[in-house]
Formats: sequence, structure tokens, C-alpha cells
Amino acid sequence: MSTKMMLEEIEIPEGVEVKVEGNKVWVKGEKGEVQREFKLLKGIKISLEDKKIKIISEVEKRKFKKIVKTTVAHLKNMIKGVQEGFRYRLRICFSHFPITVKVEGDKVIIENFLGERNPRIAKIVGNTKVEVKGDEIIVFSADKEAAGQTAANIESATRIRGIDRRVFQDGIYIIEKCGKEIA
Repeated sequence: MSTKMMLEEIEIPEGVEVKVEGNKVWVKGEKGEVQREFKLLKGIKISLEDKKIKIISEVEKRKFKKIVKTTVAHLKNMIKGVQEGFRYRLRICFSHFPITVKVEGDKVIIENFLGERNPRIAKIVGNTKVEVKGDEIIVFSADKEAAGQTAANIESATRIRGIDRRVFQDGIYIIEKCGKEIA
């Protein structure tokens, strides 16, 4: 059995506050606040020292390395989210029936999709802000997972089943993820 210790450190930038209690981490910045509880193995600990977050593993085995590296990636996304935020852009496409989209509370309501009388509803996850500007929908959040899940909920609400996609190309599609265009 390996007795080496594994240590990963993340610098905390200016303007970002971090609080650690056991496996829970809170990150606060100008764009918002993100909280997450990590499910860690027994030998892995998260601590806050000086202006650094330290993830310490008592064992240096492959399984432990994977969990430590994943935790580091999540923490970096949390810090990036409270500094810059995550933005998704979606495009409303229709050729047969004009689609109307509006935001009400924690739901996005899609009306007249393929001429349907009943509206389709997509759930907004967490503290995500959704704006409808013309034929575009902008999803913004400090939490990457909440922004991505909200965009996916909107896109999947207009998924067509049982109709030829080559003819009926109506729907709402993600065209940009976190600043990266999707072909």
C-alpha cells in the first residue's frame, strides 16, 4: 500500500471569498455565490490556508487521484463562475408556426410550438437568469452546472419525436456554450 501524500493547491484570486466546512465549500464573488458539497473518500480533505484551497489525499492511488483532480476542476469552475459567470445562447428556429417564448418565475414557457395548443415548459435550475431577446435566449449563472442544465432543459423541451427532423427543423437549439460557438 502506498503511503505517499498527494497535495493540490488552488490560488484564491482577489475579490473572491471562500469558506470551507468539512466537505462543503462556499465561493462568493461579484457575479454571485456558489455552494457545493463534495462526496469525498475517507482519506481526502479540503482545507483553507492563507489564500489557497488545499486538497490533501493521504493515499496516492489512482482512485484517489481521480477524485482529487475532479474536485480541483469543480473548485476552479466555481471560482471562474463567481468572477466571470457562465453564459449560454440558444436560438429559436421555426419555419411552420411562430414560437413564442416567455419567462415566468422559475419556468420558461414555449407556446405555439408546431401549432400545439398546450405550452411546453422548461424548468430554470438554481439561481439562473434567463432573458429572451428576439429569436435568442440567453442563460446566465455563476454556477456552471445550473446554467448548463437550464439550457439543456430548454433545448430538450422542444425535442420532436415521431416527425421527420429533415422537414420539421423547428425548435430551440444551443448555439454558444460559455463563449464557445457550436458548429
